Amino acid sequence: MSEYQYYEFQAIDRPLDAAEQAELRDLSTRARITATSFVNFYEWGDLKADPRRLMERYFDLFLYLANWGTRRLSFRLPARLVDVRALERFCPDDKIADVRIAGEHVIVDIWRDEVDQDDWDDGSGWLAALAPLRGDIMQGDLRAFYLVWLMAVEDGQVGDDEPEPLAGIAPLSATLRALADFFCIDPDLVDAAAAEGAVPPSPEVEREATETFIRTLAEEDKIALLLRLHDGDPHLGAELRQRRLAAMGRHPDSGGGQRSAGALRGAARRMAAERHRVATKKAAAERDRAAAKQARARNHHLSLLAERGETPWREVEELISRRNRSGYQRAVTLLADLRDVARLQGGEEAFTRRLADIRIRHNRKGRFIACLDVAGLH
Repeated sequence: MSEYQYYEFQAIDRPLDAAEQAELRDLSTRARITATSFVNFYEWGDLKADPRRLMERYFDLFLYLANWGTRRLSFRLPARLVDVRALERFCPDDKIADVRIAGEHVIVDIWRDEVDQDDWDDGSGWLAALAPLRGDIMQGDLRAFYLVWLMAVEDGQVGDDEPEPLAGIAPLSATLRALADFFCIDPDLVDAAAAEGAVPPSPEVEREATETFIRTLAEEDKIALLLRLHDGDPHLGAELRQRRLAAMGRHPDSGGGQRSAGALRGAARRMAAERHRVATKKAAAERDRAAAKQARARNHHLSLLAERGETPWREVEELISRRNRSGYQRAVTLLADLRDVARLQGGEEAFTRRLADIRIRHNRKGRFIACLDVAGLH
């Protein structure tokens, strides 16, 4: 397969009606199209539409993967729930991300080229793992964009003195880890960033704080919120959470961290070195264990061979008499074992005499003598 491209779109806030699905069908006769998704892959062609336009018109999420190393992820977010300036501070330039306003929405595109792909990846399953990030972003959790900034750090687009945009990324959720894995961000750099971050309150404290916030809302505000809930506003929960966090003074995107890009790079290098040291030590220990096991097995084999007395010598003669390659090789292997038995028992001189006798009696068998020479049996 010379080329492979995977496209997956998802509609979350509003399902696609029959007319919209028909419009999408005109773009592809083989795509899997539902009221909430458009999925297709191409081996010899390409999508006959601009994903940017499809995001503006139909979808809230988009994932793209190509087997030559390009990966892309896009979010369509309600503009009233997103601080565009806050998002832009995570993107030092337009080489890895783009934030643009499209009507009542903000569309964020994130991409990376030349991603190393050791194993085959058909793209399926990634968007399901990454979809929760959209809800996190709408609630004000911008740690996904910290990872975008970290990509720029890894690619050398951020100077060493540049401070981190958030006070760390911990706790690193499974979804954030999936995002780092999708874009193949250096795991050591991710772990260095995750070494610090906000400590989440306990569920009990969180519940109590939420109840206190709701009780402080004005009656008119509560009625308005309930009416929106009744009408099925898909963003009500995200907006309410943003308001609660802001009222409590602990909005997730408030304030940058104290570490610099250079400090994170240094921490990642130290982590990589330590991981290499541990792996090297573990590999050496495993080699030692394997060598000890092999030595025990070898000694047991030689002990059994010694107990057989003259029988192995008769087997050597029988194998030589076959006058074929396999017989010669098996005879030489057995002689090498008998040599090691002699060394263990202090009978090397006797072995040397018997070997010399064998070489003399069979000196016309050139292949056999050559096998002895290769094995160092002189």
